[in-house]
Amino acid sequence: HARSLLTQIVITNSDRVAKFEPRLGDVVAGQDIALDLALGEVANDGGVSTGVTITSEPIVVPNPTGLHARPAAVLSTLAKKYKSDIRLRLGDKTTNVRSVTGIMGLAVGNGATVQLEASGPDAQAAIAELSEALRTGLGEEGSQPVAAAASISQAAIARPAPRPRSEDPNVVLGVAASPGVAVGYLRRVQQQEIAVAEQGGTPNEERRKLEQAIAKAMQDVEALRAKVHGQGDPKKSAIFAAHQEILGDPELLDAAHSTIDKGKSAAYAWKQIYTSQAEMLSKLDNPLLAERANDLRDVGDRVLRLLTGVTAEVVTYPENTVLVAEDLTPSDMANLDPGKVVGFCTVAGGATSHVSILARAMDIPSIAGTEARVLELSEGTPVILDGSKGRLRLHPSPEEMERTQQRLARVKERRQRELATAFDPAITTDGHRIEVVANISNAEEGAKAVRLGGEGVGLLRSELVFMERDSAPNEDEQTEIYSAAARALEGRPLIIRTLDVGGDKPLPYLPIPHEENPFLGERGIRLGFDRPEILRTQFRAILRASEAGNVRIMFPMIARLEEWHMAKEMLEEERQSLGVAPIAAGIMVEVPSTAVMAEQFAREVDFFSVGTNDLTQYTLAMDRGHPKLAPYADALNPGVLGLIGMAARAANKHGKWCGVCGGVASDPQAVPILIGLGVKELSVSAPTIPSVKAQIRTLSLAECQRLAEQALAADTAEAVRGLVPLSED
Repeated sequence: HARSLLTQIVITNSDRVAKFEPRLGDVVAGQDIALDLALGEVANDGGVSTGVTITSEPIVVPNPTGLHARPAAVLSTLAKKYKSDIRLRLGDKTTNVRSVTGIMGLAVGNGATVQLEASGPDAQAAIAELSEALRTGLGEEGSQPVAAAASISQAAIARPAPRPRSEDPNVVLGVAASPGVAVGYLRRVQQQEIAVAEQGGTPNEERRKLEQAIAKAMQDVEALRAKVHGQGDPKKSAIFAAHQEILGDPELLDAAHSTIDKGKSAAYAWKQIYTSQAEMLSKLDNPLLAERANDLRDVGDRVLRLLTGVTAEVVTYPENTVLVAEDLTPSDMANLDPGKVVGFCTVAGGATSHVSILARAMDIPSIAGTEARVLELSEGTPVILDGSKGRLRLHPSPEEMERTQQRLARVKERRQRELATAFDPAITTDGHRIEVVANISNAEEGAKAVRLGGEGVGLLRSELVFMERDSAPNEDEQTEIYSAAARALEGRPLIIRTLDVGGDKPLPYLPIPHEENPFLGERGIRLGFDRPEILRTQFRAILRASEAGNVRIMFPMIARLEEWHMAKEMLEEERQSLGVAPIAAGIMVEVPSTAVMAEQFAREVDFFSVGTNDLTQYTLAMDRGHPKLAPYADALNPGVLGLIGMAARAANKHGKWCGVCGGVASDPQAVPILIGLGVKELSVSAPTIPSVKAQIRTLSLAECQRLAEQALAADTAEAVRGLVPLSED
C-alpha cells in the first residue's frame, strides 16, 4: 500500500553488512522479508571494528564479591556509550561487555585480573573510561583499587560453604539473611510453570512479539525501580536497575533471535535461552554469582508471562505466615504483604542475594540456604524463625510459641509507647535537652523522620544524589533535591554533607587515579578541591536551597585547619556571587587529627558532627568491612571515646554544639555515654528516633557523666559495654 512507486528502506549500521540479497515479488510491510543481509564477522558482538584491537593494561577487580549483577550492569551501561566492539577477557575466556549475563558468566571474583579489548572508532576512549571504572570498583562501596599482577588469572574464589545441617530433627539451619524473630505457620510457595508452544508464526512476527514483550517488561521494571527509588533505598533501586540491564542484554536477544529464525516461537526461544543461562550461572563456584541466576529467572519469567498471556498468580496468605520456598525473586518480594507474611526461608540463596537485601529493607526476618528437607514439611507446621541466627524451630510447644509471642508483643507495645511520645522533646530527668535528628538520603526520608518525631536532619548524604547516573547532577537538579528535603522538614534544621566519595566508593564518571590506600587518599573534601567545578556547583545548589528552609552545610574528611579555610573561602565566594544570606557551616570529625585539634577548629566552625564509623576505622587502623577485624572495630573503644570527648569539650567551651551521626548514635549502650561526654545531638536512622528519645528521657545527665568517666578509664570496648547492660527485650 505504498503511496509511491519507490519505497525507501533505511538500514542502520550498514557498515556491518557484508552482502545484500533482495527478495523477489510482492512483500507486505511487517510480514514479509524484503532483504536478506549477510553480516560481517564482528556483527555478532554488536560492535564496529576498524580492524585494530586495543588492549588495556591488566586490571585487578577490587569489588569485594567480584562482578555480580549490579557492577556488571554499571559496566554494561558505560559500554553502551561507545560504538566500538568491547570485550572483557579473563584468562582464555572473553565476553561482550554490553552483556550483563556474559560478564557474570565469566565468574570474575575479587582480585581476579582481567583485560579489556576494543576495536572501533572510539576504542581508545572506551578502553580509558572502562578501565578506570573497573579498576575503581564501578561505584560499589568497599572496592579498593589494587595493583595488577603480571599475568591474567582468576583469583581464588570463595567456594560455597558447606550447607549447615542440624542434628536435631526439629531444627532447620540456614544462613542468617534478615534479622528478627517470627512466630507462625508454614506455607509453601509453589513455583509457577509456564508452558510454551515450540512452533510460532513467521520469524518477523515472533521477533516483533519478543521485542514488544521486552519493552513492556522494561516499563514494568522501571515502575518498580522508580517506586523503590522514591522510598530512598539505593540498594533496592540498583537491584531493579540491574534487571533492566538484563532485559537489554544483547547476547540474550541475539540468541533468542537465532532460535526464532529456525522457526521457533518467541516464547520457546526466550525460555530456552534464559533458563539455560540461569542454569549456567547457578553452577558457578562463586556463590554470589550463582545467586544471581535467580535475577535472570525473575526477568525471564516476567517476559515469558507477557509472551504467553499467563498472569502471575496472586496468592493471599493468612496472618502469621512463614513462607518456605526453593527460592523467591525480587518481584515476589515486591508483591509480599508484610502484614500477613511475618518471615520466610529459602533453600537457595544467601545473605548477599537480592531477595535478602529486600527482606532487610522490608524488615521481614528470613533465612536462606536452608536444608532441603524444609520443602517436605507439612502446610501449617508451627515454627519459630530466627533470622538473626539462621535457625528455624519446628513444632515448638504451645508454651514456647506463647512465650515468644509475648516477648514480641512486649517489644511491639514498647514501640507503640515510644511512637505515642515521639513528638515530645528528649529531656533528661534532670532537665537537659538532647536533640534527636535523622540521617537521610532524600526528601521522602526526611518526611518520614518528621512523622517519627525527628527534630531535623543531622546528615543528608548528598553523594546519593550523584549515584546511579552517567554524569554529575547540574546545579538546578541539586537545588530542587535539596530544596525538597528542606521543605519536607517544615522549618526544622537540615544539615547537608557535601559530596563524600573517593577511591573507596568511586563514581564511574569521576575516575580517580590509582591509590595504594584509597581510605587515606583523595576522598571527601579532598576530591572536591581537586574537582572544584563539582564542589562549587554543589555549594551554589545548597546556598540556593537555603531559601527553602533552615539549611546548613557540613564538610567531610576535614583533617587540617587549612582544608576548613579553603572550603569556607570557596563557600563564601559562591555565596557573595549569589547574593544570599550566610548559612551555618560545620565539619565532620572523622579523623583523629581533627579531634586532637578540636580546640583550634571549635574557634572557627559553627558545629561538629562526629562520624564514628570512619573515626573508629582511622583510630584503630581497622577496616570496618574486613571480615576478621570488623568485630573489633567498636566505636565504644575507650580510645575512640576519648577523641569524641575532646571534640565535645572543645565545642561546649566555645559555645558550639557537637553531634554524633555514626551508627553508634542509636546504640542503646552508647547513648548514655555519648551524652555524658558532652554530645548535644544524636543523628540516627529514622526508625530508631522514637526509641532513642524514649531512652534519653529515662537518663540523668549526672549519671551519664559518671558512666562516661568510667568508660574513658576502661581497658576495652567490651568493658565499656558492660557498664550499660541491655534489657532482654
